[in-house]
Amino acid sequence: MSIKVERKTSIQIVNIITGLLERSRESGSPFWRDIALRLSSSRRNYAKVNLGKLNDLVNDSDVIVIPGFLLSSGIFNKKIKIAALKASPKARAKLEAAGAEYVDLQDLANENPKGTGIKIIR
Repeated sequence: MSIKVERKTSIQIVNIITGLLERSRESGSPFWRDIALRLSSSRRNYAKVNLGKLNDLVNDSDVIVIPGFLLSSGIFNKKIKIAALKASPKARAKLEAAGAEYVDLQDLANENPKGTGIKIIR
């Protein structure tokens, strides 16, 4: 199955998807291909995760990928590393206040090309 990025209108999202596909090909790992496949689908199908839900699902020092949007509703107090397509400004402020680290998807893919030890939250 090929991943179609030509129907995406945002150059930023197209660049992220193609970068993740490249990383997957280079490392031979299907993890980043799976994330690229999820991002190539309709925006309506993107994950929308609130910090309150995330707080219940993760442990300290986890590495998390959200193939979609991180929203700010709820209380958050975990020290994790998280990457998402987009995060609201309030969500980033809450992450920073809790001591968590927010990184871009491509930066996380460069740090961990195999995708080992990373959890996908939907």
